Amino acid sequence: MLTVTDRVSHPPASVPIVDLFTFTRAELTSPVQFAGGRWVVSGHDDVRAVLADPVTYLPDNALTAVTPVAPAALRALVRARFSLPPTLANNGSSSHAGLRRLVASFFTPARVAAAEPRIRSLVAERLGGGDLVRDLAWDLPAVVLVELLGLPNVDIPTLKRWSSGSLEFFWGDITRERQMELVDDVGDFHQWLVKRYHARDGELFCALADAGVSAEDSAGLCYFLLIAGQETTTQLLSAALRRALQDRALWARLAEPGVAESFVEDVLRTDTPVVTWRRLTAREVVLSGVRVPAGAELVLLLSGEETDSRHLAFGYGRHFCLGAGLARLEAAVTLRTVAEHEPSLHLLGQEPEWLNLLSFRAPKSVAVSR
Repeated sequence: MLTVTDRVSHPPASVPIVDLFTFTRAELTSPVQFAGGRWVVSGHDDVRAVLADPVTYLPDNALTAVTPVAPAALRALVRARFSLPPTLANNGSSSHAGLRRLVASFFTPARVAAAEPRIRSLVAERLGGGDLVRDLAWDLPAVVLVELLGLPNVDIPTLKRWSSGSLEFFWGDITRERQMELVDDVGDFHQWLVKRYHARDGELFCALADAGVSAEDSAGLCYFLLIAGQETTTQLLSAALRRALQDRALWARLAEPGVAESFVEDVLRTDTPVVTWRRLTAREVVLSGVRVPAGAELVLLLSGEETDSRHLAFGYGRHFCLGAGLARLEAAVTLRTVAEHEPSLHLLGQEPEWLNLLSFRAPKSVAVSR
């Protein structure tokens, strides 16, 4: 719980080293632990309370690059007129509610439910490959998202290169050399969004322009939306397919009513691809008896515990993920469709390479045999 008590302490002088890009819950020795210059908050009640209070815990750093941007990369972003003004995930101002309502109109329960036949068709088209990430999970969520947002003529491979590169650029533990390899794609992505806004190219951009949202704010909003709205679902599909194939009894039951949906919740609880999110303290606070100073960066652990049915995989409060319903639907439909069509599918034994970013983790491949 988020409480102020007489039992206030500072972090011990010596604590186990925690690699924030690969750590597991088991490595944490305290519900509030100082590691890598950040405060890791892992207790469910603490995390929920932080997310519920955007005044004390500011979202300003949600999209800030984890690795400071090197001067050469920063100059490249300036030349591209790149910016991420406060719009959705990083917005603690009064403008957030209106922008959120506008975007939410594209993710109504009716619109999401209507996408189910299309999702099922896209999964069926992608069956038969040897890697369920490369051949199925990689681009399916992007296709679904751009169609839901009414964005025609999007080159999906280019969007995926831009979005996956942006994830690494902003959430990765990367070198200056790697930043320079990625920065042009980051800038190109942003410029593409600005051009589509001015051309009123697609339902989403028309809605933003009609609402009086500026080109800069629209590009910043769409930059994050077109990344988070499909990259995290790719990661969820990858994790869910791999884990389901590890349990032959479960795989045989996925076509039964409700089994896939229940399994997706279990994956979100313990293997959520969005493992952490960030906040800044607006003032000194006390979390689980630990005094945390003003201006501290918090890393909030969103995954649940094996013995706890609760999870915060989609966040909580005013910044709860707008695409939660779509992600759940895509995951359940994908699992059910693959299992129905390929009941004999088997996971190959090799351990895959994993995506390990501060906030995102998932297997990069799911190799299978028949």
